[in-house]
Amino acid sequence: MKNLLLAAAIGDISGVPYEFEGRTKNYDAIDLLNPENTYSDDTICTFACAEALLEGKDMAECLHRRGREDFHRGFGGRFARWLISPEIKPSYGSFGNGSGMRASSAGFLAKTKEECIDYATQTALPTHSHPEGIKGAVATVLAIFYANQGKDKDFIRKNVLDEYYPDWRSKTYAEIKPGFFFDETCQLTIPAAIICFLESKDYVDCLKLAISLGGDADTLAAIAGPMAYAHYRTIPEELIENAKAKLPKWMLDLNDKFDAACQ
Repeated sequence: MKNLLLAAAIGDISGVPYEFEGRTKNYDAIDLLNPENTYSDDTICTFACAEALLEGKDMAECLHRRGREDFHRGFGGRFARWLISPEIKPSYGSFGNGSGMRASSAGFLAKTKEECIDYATQTALPTHSHPEGIKGAVATVLAIFYANQGKDKDFIRKNVLDEYYPDWRSKTYAEIKPGFFFDETCQLTIPAAIICFLESKDYVDCLKLAISLGGDADTLAAIAGPMAYAHYRTIPEELIENAKAKLPKWMLDLNDKFDAACQ
């Protein structure tokens, strides 16, 4: 497969128009090629983590540097304050969903479950060192890793959703959607994104299910999207081209380098 890092970026880009004023629960109203779409902090952090893992760089330094280079992309309040500091500050112990949305590279790069968990933890620790923050990254990445290894959805449900979020074991998309709301915690976002993937028909359907929950649309789609790509192994070419037209050169270069490393 190619364009592995774009699986999260396309989810982010597609969800941006529906994050705040455009929030909707209407699946049919969602246009993944909405002319207002663009990348946000989710994509920057995804690529920064991938850069650190791939090139053996310091994770916190990569996140700090890349975030400061492209600051006005909707970073959350505490992360923005972490970026503003000229010196890299210690983790502020977040359990926000940012740990899940930036971790996808670990699932594609890892060769074993143990390596996968280690990589996911590395992506979380600079800012999201709370146990729930780390768990959110690990659960996200294991779903991608297992799908990429050819495990079926039943296996992923049992070994990720049931194991890490047992309270969500019996929940369905139809059940959670009516009362779902905007929330930026791992505890709500990660299991919901996994359910979107588990009940999806293809990559596009997965993104639309995630966005039409009516929550943190771009982050839900950035988390669920790589799971779907690892499982279905295809993304419509028009979504790939739209993303490539909007991402900066360093991301496009890293995207190619990452693909080569994961072959």
